[in-house]
Order: sequence, then C-alpha cells, then structure tokens
Amino acid sequence: MNFNLMAVFPELLLLALAVVILVVDPFWKDSNRKNNLGWLATLGLFGVILASLLFAAPAQDQLALGGMVRYDGLGFVFKMLFIFTAAVSSLFFMDSEKLANRAEAYVLLIAATIGMNFMASSTDLVMIYLAIETTSIPMYVLSGFMLDDKRSTEAGFKYLLFGAFTSAIFLYGLSLVYGFSGTTQISDMRGFFGTFNPVSGGLLFLLIVGLGFKISLVPFHFWAPDTYEGAPTPVAGFLSTASKAAGFALLMRLFVMAFPQMAEHWQMLLAVMATLSMTLGNLVALAQTNIKRLLAYSSIAHAGYALVGLVANSKFGIESVVYYLIAYVATNLAAFGIIAVFQKSTGSDEIRAFDGMSRRSPYLGLAMLAAFLSLSGMPPFGGFIAKVLVFAAAMEAGWTWLVIVGVLNSIVGVYYYLTVLKYVYLYRMEGEVEEGHPIHSSRPAVIALSIASLGVIVVGVIFSPWFGMATRAAASLF
Repeated sequence: MNFNLMAVFPELLLLALAVVILVVDPFWKDSNRKNNLGWLATLGLFGVILASLLFAAPAQDQLALGGMVRYDGLGFVFKMLFIFTAAVSSLFFMDSEKLANRAEAYVLLIAATIGMNFMASSTDLVMIYLAIETTSIPMYVLSGFMLDDKRSTEAGFKYLLFGAFTSAIFLYGLSLVYGFSGTTQISDMRGFFGTFNPVSGGLLFLLIVGLGFKISLVPFHFWAPDTYEGAPTPVAGFLSTASKAAGFALLMRLFVMAFPQMAEHWQMLLAVMATLSMTLGNLVALAQTNIKRLLAYSSIAHAGYALVGLVANSKFGIESVVYYLIAYVATNLAAFGIIAVFQKSTGSDEIRAFDGMSRRSPYLGLAMLAAFLSLSGMPPFGGFIAKVLVFAAAMEAGWTWLVIVGVLNSIVGVYYYLTVLKYVYLYRMEGEVEEGHPIHSSRPAVIALSIASLGVIVVGVIFSPWFGMATRAAASLF
C-alpha cells in the first residue's frame, strides 16, 4: 500500500474542472454563459480522459491511499466510461434551457462523476459508502432541478426518499460486515465469510438492497419509472447509464473479492433477481405510452441481462458484463439524447408524438433506429454482441435455465422496441405534413448524438478493442 496520487489523477482533474467552472461563471455575461459553460465542461471532461489515458493508466494493480482504493484495470476502464458519459451528457445539457446556463448543473454532474469513479475503485467499506453518497446526492438534486415543473420536483423527492432509505439499509449492512470481520478492507474479508448461514445470508441481502437500488433491480426498481419520466431528459440519460454502470462496478468488486466462498449462494440470489428484472421490465414496458417510462422499464430489463454475466462468476462472465455496460452506455445515451432533442421541438415525450419522425428529421430517425435495434439486441449493433457474450458466459458456467429466460425476454423486448420504430417510420402525423414540421437540433446535440450513435455501431462492428478493455478490467478481479 502507498500514497499513489496517480490512482486518483482523474478525480483531481475533475475537481479542478469543477472549481474552474464555479470561478469563471460570474464573469461571463448571460448571453455567453450558455455556450461557454457547456463547452468548458465538455472540453474539460474530454481533456481529463485524454490526460488520464496518457499519464494515469495503471501498469500493474496496486492498493493506494492507504488501501482505500485500488489502482487497477477494472477501476480505470470504468472511470473512463463514466467521464465519457459525463462529457456527452454535458453536450445534451447545453441543449436544455433549464440546465444550459446553470453552472451548478455542470458542477453537480462532475461531482456525481467523481463519486462514480470512487465507486469503481474503492476497496474499503468507508470509502465505498462515501463514494455512493458522493454519487447520489448530486443526482437527487439534478433529478429535481426544474423547480417550476411538478414532475421534476416529484422525481427528485421520490429518488431522494427511496435513496435515503436504501442507503441506510446498505450502511447497516456495511457496519455488520465490519463487525463480524473486524476489517474495512474488502480483500481481507474472504476468510471471515467462508460458510453460508442466516447471519451471512442476511448480510448479503442488506448489501444487495443498497446496490440493487442503484442499478434498479427488481424488487428495488420502483423509483426508476417516475424519476426517469420527471427528471430533465439529459439527467435521466446520465442516471440510466453512468449510475447503473457504477453500481455494477461496485457489485462486481465487492462480491467477487469479499464473498468468493459464498459464491453459489449469491449467484442463485442474483439469478432470481435477474429473472425478475428481465421479466417484469419487459412485460410492463409493453403497456407504456410514455417513451421515457418505456426506457425506464427497458433499463430495468437490461440490468437483468447484465446481471446474467455476473451470475456466471467467471473471468469470462466479468468480461461480458464490462462489455455489456460499454455497449449499453453508448446505446442508452443515444436513446435519451434523441428524446431530449425531440421533446424540445415538440414539447411531448408520448410515444404517439413520434408519428412520422423519420420524415421530419431523417438523421434523427436513423439514430433512433440504431439505438433501439441495439437495445433489442439486433446485429450489427453493440447490443447484439453484448447479449451474446453474457448469455455465452452463463452457458459456460452451467446456467442454462437463466439463458433460456434471457432469450425469451429478449424476444419480448424486440416487440416493444420495434413498436416505437413503427411510429417513427410507418405512421404519419395526423392531419399534418411532416416535412412542414421539421425537428431542429442544436450543434451540441448533433455532436453528442453523432458520438453516441457512432459508438453504438463501432462497439458492435469493431469488437476486438472493446473486448480487450473488458479483458484487462476482468483480470483485476481474477
């Protein structure tokens, strides 16, 4: 263990960027603030990625900061993913009138990203809890950021209420883990939880409650539909991607490192939750008329798909989860970005409002086609390879029944994704000529959608580099 500042190099840069945004904001005139803040945040975040890749990529795995964090491939890959998501989200922030000229919105986005980075690299119980709260509190505020919108304030309040409740349960679980093991280092706990009994089973349940809430697993999913619908759409996109990926990063590190002897028990528990999440998420999505609520239930289902790879509890399984999350982040960012652009032009996020969208904006229609086909698991997009990998990992580990459940649920998912595309491409605006009602996209939104849509295609077509990243990340746990 040593005090290696390179282990927190991205976080230090993010903190400096947040301070710079707060310092320069008062000196910009209102007419320039909207663009200046957004470009400063976006270019700063992409700059952090570049600097981290050049100077802070770990050569070998090691503990740092007195054992509070682990400087390894798993944490680094997820850090780059979170910062990339924040950079693209900040472009979407620029396209939102409620967020664009508010420096605090970008600072909260960066603060949440710092928390997610620590969630991915923490190896100490105290740091784990601090990381979760550093992530959650800014997201509570961002979800209810539009104070003049009742749906937004309700979304923020519900997210805060349920989040505080599950956070307390998770903290209680962490305190019991410390009490029984006598250590806060998760790598030192494996010797204390060698057998499954009512006490260790209860500890696992308490931990799963907190982390299940973060990644919206059934039955801890109840906050997601209302929060996604009411929150500003760029915030909902960030919440459904980076926050979920951070929860998975922590879940993988905690369970694989701290409870390997109880693997068969937590594997079965997670398999049941994956089954419930896939099934409920897809079935309830069928009945949705609001596109953001549909994507909320879709997000619940995708948490179940990703969990299938973790249930395998193998190096290949972890690789498949990391790859799945990379593809999912690009895909869902594109999906929510399209909705943000469309909602700004039309004022509606109902599915029927998308009638004839492909004629009103052909490029936006193509982006939606790529995103929704990727979500449904169609080749050649990233979502197809991601599902193949998690199902293959589960089959290799002997979880045949879980793979059958996943495949059947994927078929259900295809139906409602194609239903949305039916409105986009086959239906026409009632009593209107689509060409007379174009959908206008700002330059930041076009750039963000181009990056996300290209990512959806590249992750699916150019397989090797992304799977290589996933392999290096998984090697840190095995």
